[in-house]
Amino acid sequence: MNKKSIFICSIASLIVFIDQLTKFLIKQNFQLNESIPIINNIFHLTYITNTGSAFGLFKRLNIVLMVFSIIVIVVVCFSLKKIKDDEELLQLSVGLLLGGTIGNLIDRLDYGAVIDFIDFRIWPVFNIADSAVTISVVLLIILLWKK
Repeated sequence: MNKKSIFICSIASLIVFIDQLTKFLIKQNFQLNESIPIINNIFHLTYITNTGSAFGLFKRLNIVLMVFSIIVIVVVCFSLKKIKDDEELLQLSVGLLLGGTIGNLIDRLDYGAVIDFIDFRIWPVFNIADSAVTISVVLLIILLWKK
């Protein structure tokens, strides 16, 4: 394994670890649909499940989203060799995408839905994996725009 692959896999592994740890802690300490304010009416921890994709879109398409996730993971893995050693931001972005996709796929396989808990009240409830995928997509758009 080369330095680039180690970096990408390390980022992905870190995201999966943090994502799954936070979801485990939420499942252990909250009842489904329970919410506690951290900053009242601004930021809450709210335990929900989501059978759809980001922002609750495409509800009840769990199997389709699992297949899509597997396709994303396979495409990313086969594309790693095309990323240059000096493209650190691209490597970071791919690591975030891989980790976020794997984190939510684990939920879909284990629970039949994604566990969400970060609740800013003005935005749909989300999780660490969702954040990683979102940051990755924004980074990829910026990087591709610059080329």
